[in-house]
Amino acid sequence: MSLIVSLLLVFSLSFPAFAQLKGEIEIFSWWTAGGEAEGLQALFDIYTKKYPDVKVINATVAGGAGTNAKAVLKTRMLGGDPPDTFQVHAGKELTDTWVKTGFMEPLTDLFKSEGWLKVMPKGILDIVSYRGNYWSVPVNIHRANVLWYNKKVFKDNGLTPPKTFDEFFKVADALKAKGVIPFVLGTKDGWEAAHVFETILIAKLGAEGYKGLWTGKTKWSNPKVTEALEILKKLFTYINPDHSAATWDEAYQYIISGKGAMSIMGDWAAGYFFSKGYPDFGWAPVPETAGVFDALSDSFGLPKGCKNRDNVIAFLRVLGSKEGQEAFNIKKGSIPARTDINKNLFPEYQKSCMEDWMKDTIVPSVIHGAAAAEGWVTEFKDVISLFIARPDISTTQKALIQIANRAGVKQ
Repeated sequence: MSLIVSLLLVFSLSFPAFAQLKGEIEIFSWWTAGGEAEGLQALFDIYTKKYPDVKVINATVAGGAGTNAKAVLKTRMLGGDPPDTFQVHAGKELTDTWVKTGFMEPLTDLFKSEGWLKVMPKGILDIVSYRGNYWSVPVNIHRANVLWYNKKVFKDNGLTPPKTFDEFFKVADALKAKGVIPFVLGTKDGWEAAHVFETILIAKLGAEGYKGLWTGKTKWSNPKVTEALEILKKLFTYINPDHSAATWDEAYQYIISGKGAMSIMGDWAAGYFFSKGYPDFGWAPVPETAGVFDALSDSFGLPKGCKNRDNVIAFLRVLGSKEGQEAFNIKKGSIPARTDINKNLFPEYQKSCMEDWMKDTIVPSVIHGAAAAEGWVTEFKDVISLFIARPDISTTQKALIQIANRAGVKQ
């Protein structure tokens, strides 16, 4: 009997009586675009219904892929002023930046008590784990290698989604001849072109060749990397002329209006289209990447020294719950990290994505934190941004080799 009492006491200290929670919780993220903001609000609604005496502080920092938020977060974490919880990409961005450096509390007991080990796939559990513990709660699975297109524009011009880059450029030429912007992108935040390049690398190297770039098994001097740079250079000759002044979501007005036709982006684009009441979008794998799922996951953890620890644990429970993951992902355009959700609640895009997730070869996104350490990712983005401004293939490939060496992956 005394053992049971002792166990109950330990449990109560780790996981307090949440119905009595009061005070506030600061939730730090970069979710401000259409679909993102609505998904986040859906989580807040569930949380405040369960814990009405807790004030939610929505500490968002605008900028896709966390371009601006990560800098603010780093300053706060290093300054001893962590937010109560923060958005972080599962994988290297989580483990190398915050776990190995001792800034996070493990969440293994929470994973066990909530039964998440039984309803989340091993691939997702692996990228939030380090040295036998789980460190953040994954709220979704995103796909990065998606070609989005305006179905009406394609139908009116007798076009079908291209399966190869040769087909892509033929489609682009046909659209350009009709006065339609073939390829739409906003590159203002500095990560979008690198995102596109990531998917082209997958197309030219294949799943294993692409993964090898981040481990040293594939060399950056590989002729397929050269070919990928050539494709990226050519692709940007078909782009909207104001791309450098627009964010990714601002540029997507071209697709909605029919002035533009195609784009390459992660499936947060679906959430954006949903938020704008735009149903006439089509999707396909990025050319030459069918059968490969370029994956990333958003997650939240428990920083050491946060001011409202109990309130954070309650929020993490909402994030990992079936109710929370269904409400969030329907609006966000992603699919849940849980496998026991009701698929019938989701739009057609997410249903197709769920099927692909189960059968495709999974590779980790580099731009979105899964494949490489944050320092390497930052340099990678910078090199490709410079390439867009000055498209010198030889110089750029040499730079990619140099930054791999600096990251400790010898070439």
